[in-house]
Amino acid sequence: MSTEHDWITTPVTPDILRGVLDVERTPHGLLPHRLPARARRQIPDEQLTIAEAQPSGVRLAFRTRATAVELDTLRTTRAYRGLPAPADGVYDLLVDGRLTAQATVTGGNVRTIDMVTQSVELREGPPGTARFTDLPAGDKTVEIWLPHTEITELIALRTDAPIEPAPDSGRRVWLHHGSSISHGSNAAHPTAIWPALAAARGGVELVNLGFGGSALLDPFTARAMRDAPADLISVKIGINIVNGDVMRLRAFTPAVHGFLDTIRDGHPATPLLVVSPILCPVQEDTPGPLAPDFDSGTVRFKATGDPAERAAGRLTLNVIRGELARIVGQRAVDDPNLHYLDGRELYGEADYAELPLPDAVHPDPAGHRRIGENFARLVFGAGGPFAVTTG
Repeated sequence: MSTEHDWITTPVTPDILRGVLDVERTPHGLLPHRLPARARRQIPDEQLTIAEAQPSGVRLAFRTRATAVELDTLRTTRAYRGLPAPADGVYDLLVDGRLTAQATVTGGNVRTIDMVTQSVELREGPPGTARFTDLPAGDKTVEIWLPHTEITELIALRTDAPIEPAPDSGRRVWLHHGSSISHGSNAAHPTAIWPALAAARGGVELVNLGFGGSALLDPFTARAMRDAPADLISVKIGINIVNGDVMRLRAFTPAVHGFLDTIRDGHPATPLLVVSPILCPVQEDTPGPLAPDFDSGTVRFKATGDPAERAAGRLTLNVIRGELARIVGQRAVDDPNLHYLDGRELYGEADYAELPLPDAVHPDPAGHRRIGENFARLVFGAGGPFAVTTG
C-alpha cells in the first residue's frame, strides 16, 4: 500500500461486483465465479474449472469522488512449458464508461502446464496491487474490469474518498455463452474482448459466460443460464464441439434442443440468439480433434480428423452451421423470439484475408474489434434481434 494518500479501505462485497453469478470466500478474500456452486460441483475437468474462475467480463462498479484507487489481489496465471511466459493480465479502469487508466499486478501463483503430458506444476507467490492515480475529480462511476486471463482473488479495495455501490444503470442485461473467443483469447485487455466491445456499443450490461475450451452444451451451463436474470441471451455454439471431437451429429442435435429447452424453461420469451462458429479454415470441413503444432516456434493448431468421416456423423464447422440453422428454423415456428446468426457474418472470408487468425483458431486484438463491431451492428442495430423496440 502506498502512503501518500489518506486511504479508506472498503470491503469487497458482492454488491460492487458486476458480471458474476457467484462469489466464494477464500483465505485471501473474495473469488468471483461465472458459474454457480451447483454447476461447479458438476464440472468434469480442470479446463472449465479454471476458465469459469477467470473473470472475463467481471468488474467492480462504484460511485466515488476518489482520485486514487488501489486494489489488492492474488492472481493465478497459466503458463505453458517450453513457451514464453504470458503477458501480465490487464486491469481496465473506466470513469463514466470511458477507459481512463490501466494497471497490472505482479506476483501471484503460476500454473505451468505441459501440453504434451498435460501435467501441471503450481508455484505459489504473493499478492500484488493494481494502482490508479490522477483520476478526474468529482462524483463519478468507476468500473475496474478484472483481467480476463487470470484467476483473481479480491483482497482489499482502497480509495482516497468514500465509495458506494454503483446504482442500477437501467440498461438491459445481456447474458452470453461461448468459447475461448468469447472468453477473450488473444484480446489485449478486458474491455477489448469482443463481447465487451459489443456490449458497450449496444448499451447493455454484459454477463459473459464465454469459457475457453468449454462451450460444450453442458447441461449445468444451461441451468445456470436458465436461472440467471437476463433481458437478452445469446449462445455461440460449435467450435469447441468440433475441435474437441466430443460428439457426432446424432448426439449434437438433441443436445442443442436440450440446451435451448433448458434456457427457455427460465426465459420463455426473452430474445434468444443462436450464433454458429466464425470462419476457421482448419476446421471448416475437417473434423477434430484439434492438436497443437509447435513447428513454427509458436503454438498453432491443426485439425487431425478425416474429412471422409463426415458421412458417418463426424462434425465440422460447416456441418454444425447447417444443423444449427435447421434447428433454429424448426423451433422458430413456435418461438418467434428465437433467432439465428451465421458466425461468418461476424468474421468471414474477407475478414480472414485482412485479419488472419494468428494461431489458426483465435482472432488477434483487431479481430476481436471486428467481431464486436459486426455483432453490435447486426444484433443491436436497427432491425437486429436485440434492437431496442418502441411502441
